[in-house]
Amino acid sequence: MPILSNFYGIVIKMYFQQSEHNPPHIHAIYGESVGTIDINTGKMLEGDLPIRALKMAQEWVKDNKSELLNMWNTQEFKKLKPLK
Repeated sequence: MPILSNFYGIVIKMYFQQSEHNPPHIHAIYGESVGTIDINTGKMLEGDLPIRALKMAQEWVKDNKSELLNMWNTQEFKKLKPLK
């Protein structure tokens, strides 16, 4: 599972599509907590991220939405800038 970015202790990953399902999403890991976030809506689909980490991950997804959707569709992963 490639690491796309990390910031403030949050690691953002995306699985290879063959092992994943729709909707397009990322996995945000913060310590022992994990959240699956829908790229299109920014909503947490499942997980237990603390609210502060969730809000930062959602902001990052919003800022990188087009690049994330492109990676989901092409499986061409690249590092993205962290949240500032």
